[in-house]
Amino acid sequence: MLKVSLVSLGCARTLMDSEVALGGLAAQGYEVVSDVKQADVAIVNTCGFIEEAKVESIETILELCREKKKGRLGAVVVLGCLAQRYGKELGEELKEVDGIIGTNHYGDLARLLEPLKNKKKARVFEVREKPRYLLDEHSPRHSLTPPHLAYVKISEGCINACSYCVIPRMKGPHRSRTIDSVLNEIKKIAGERKLSEINLIGQDTAAFGFDRSRAFELPLLLQKIADQNLVPWVRLLYAHPGHVTDELIDAMARNETICKYVDFPIEHSHDDMLRRMNRGVSRAKMEWGIETFRKKIPGVAIRTTVIVGFPGETEEEFRDLMDFLKDARFERVGAFEFSEEEGARAYGMDGQIPKAVKRERFNAVMAQQMEISRGIHEAQIGREVEVLIDERPADEAGVFYGRTQADAPEVDGQAIVHSEKNLEQGEFVKMRVTDALEYDLIGAC
Repeated sequence: MLKVSLVSLGCARTLMDSEVALGGLAAQGYEVVSDVKQADVAIVNTCGFIEEAKVESIETILELCREKKKGRLGAVVVLGCLAQRYGKELGEELKEVDGIIGTNHYGDLARLLEPLKNKKKARVFEVREKPRYLLDEHSPRHSLTPPHLAYVKISEGCINACSYCVIPRMKGPHRSRTIDSVLNEIKKIAGERKLSEINLIGQDTAAFGFDRSRAFELPLLLQKIADQNLVPWVRLLYAHPGHVTDELIDAMARNETICKYVDFPIEHSHDDMLRRMNRGVSRAKMEWGIETFRKKIPGVAIRTTVIVGFPGETEEEFRDLMDFLKDARFERVGAFEFSEEEGARAYGMDGQIPKAVKRERFNAVMAQQMEISRGIHEAQIGREVEVLIDERPADEAGVFYGRTQADAPEVDGQAIVHSEKNLEQGEFVKMRVTDALEYDLIGAC
């Protein structure tokens, strides 16, 4: 029996792909081990979205190849987005790698890794030009999250054609699961463990169903999930502003199960920039979305992401973005410096911004948001908030880490709870806020 270990890099979507990959291997008799040094085969599920992610992926691959050279590993396999995007180049440059497998094959890794069982093993190379893989409720999963939370991927690929992005090249065209498939998966997970939170993910969750019916079906999906009453919190991530509708906001507003939280990536505020980015949305539509979310869902936390230093971004356009962020007062903001990626339409575009300017603009966005976030959190002092307990640090007696509805796992802040009670992972508690940091709340229960 081969022992396999997997290193998962990148976002929650990659993490779920990793769960499916390991689930399929375990179902076919492979032994999954958490310590890569105990494995016969080490798999790296890579990210290839931007330069920083590519560097992390390559460094991880090279480190595992060094372990293999020392005799501590039998094989190293590169899986996922980087393999999909640069399969041929990786094959030529990294001769010590034993397998290169793209994003179409998370469900059949066991078959593909068969040659690695042989002493005279052949190199595995499997990269489909246009990925079509779509998991379903029958896809085995090996959980990589704490027992009380799970990610559920409702769609794959991307419906958008943003000029800076290569995700459609790595993940293929947008394709949605059926509503029944998603519901059955949630029922299955809830039947296996006590769930406190489900996070719905996809490249663009708001576009769910459009490829199938030419209609946005996310509102109906949310309603059906809420009707099942299987999990206390359901969180929505990655909702493109151009695909947010009144129906979606209404579905979120009328169901307490749906977290008062939405991931609403604007990327920029200036209409000229939005056109150059090919975002398919106007400033006015984004303003409508922000206003409507806050009107219909009091207390909603809106998370957004922005890109600074896109080719041609003028000082006036950057100032417009800063002013927009200041006025909107998003509860959560993530910023990226534009990364010039081969295969994207913005690659080689006129008006590339110097790295130093991009860094300066990034720092300005984050400094401004830090002040906004601190103000939002300080307004919570003295209030009682609901917190989901995630963990208890072994070295901090009476201290627990958790999150409010305003914080998604991994990407947002946390609530630091002081309590003499023995709080359990996955438990909901009422915490009175006593102090606030830029990104975290502190309190007691």
